[in-house]
Amino acid sequence: MAKHDSDQQSSVNVALLKALSETPGVAGREERVRALVIEQLKPLVDELTVDPLGNVIALKKGSSDRRVMLAAHMDEIGFIVRYIEKDGWLRVQPLGGFDPRVLVAQRVLVHTREAGSLHGVFMPQSKPIHLLEGKPEAAKLEELYIDLGLPADTVREQVRISDFVTMNRTLEQLGNRVTAKAMDDRAGVFTMIETMRKLGAHKANVLAVATVQEEVGLRGAGTSAYTVEPDVAIALDVTLALDIPGMPESDAVTRLGDGAAIKVFDSSTISNYKLVQHMIEVAERHDIPHQMEVLARGGTDAGAMQRVRGGAAAMTISVPTRYVHTVNEMVDLGDLDAASTLLARYLEEAHKGDYTL
Repeated sequence: MAKHDSDQQSSVNVALLKALSETPGVAGREERVRALVIEQLKPLVDELTVDPLGNVIALKKGSSDRRVMLAAHMDEIGFIVRYIEKDGWLRVQPLGGFDPRVLVAQRVLVHTREAGSLHGVFMPQSKPIHLLEGKPEAAKLEELYIDLGLPADTVREQVRISDFVTMNRTLEQLGNRVTAKAMDDRAGVFTMIETMRKLGAHKANVLAVATVQEEVGLRGAGTSAYTVEPDVAIALDVTLALDIPGMPESDAVTRLGDGAAIKVFDSSTISNYKLVQHMIEVAERHDIPHQMEVLARGGTDAGAMQRVRGGAAAMTISVPTRYVHTVNEMVDLGDLDAASTLLARYLEEAHKGDYTL
């Protein structure tokens, strides 16, 4: 298993990663991210379409019959407005799995149809710490509200039920690492774009698909895979990097700076073992930093792609990420570079792989 020095500055396009992270797009409202993805992918492929659900399907033609689908989801975890109280407080419906413990006192953006993006804060309906007796209990999601700091009449004029909400966080670089919201899965989208940029001569037909609504049930991956009919399906997503204080080394899953993660198992997919072995061989032959991943809980678009029509040889290439499903998800730029390099080198020989079971 190769390893790289995470202190060595990477040539990763941080400006693009920042743009992807900071562009808002929850499940069902991916249109702004989709526009950015189309702009980046269109010069790199032969054909590009958007299906009725909103998936971007980009084809780079090859000379063989093999069809390899890459899937990275555009949606981030967030919320939609479900109720506006008479005093102007907003109650929300989650789209994906935020932990309420990390939401208290966070700044948010409420994306309206006509008034633009309104700044607000998430707060719990409880007394301040000064007035509490004993240890405060962790807030529950249904107890949180958004305060826009505006008069109630103004809130009712500008905000509608169904407007979507994202966290108000910028990407910040910390040495050779970055911390930001929505690395899940803008890091995967970034990896897919960079893979297509690095791709050399290839014989497989490569289909780069930016999927929708992964965080609410792998929905876009299912419909797009039905259309694409891949022989090989590779999801690009983040995974847990639990190399942090208080976690046993055996439970780390992956570690930041140790390279791209080749997934063996998660609760949505058992990876095709021949495809996994081929990926390992490519990584070793090209001296690409990599590590193996076994994730006890959680899933990716591979879980949907694997089971569409007659099935496909499926797996996931993951970007190790600390603090997943928080506003401070952290990735290593070297791991990002390793993931896109590994996929590009694999795709150049994907037509040779025998993944029959």
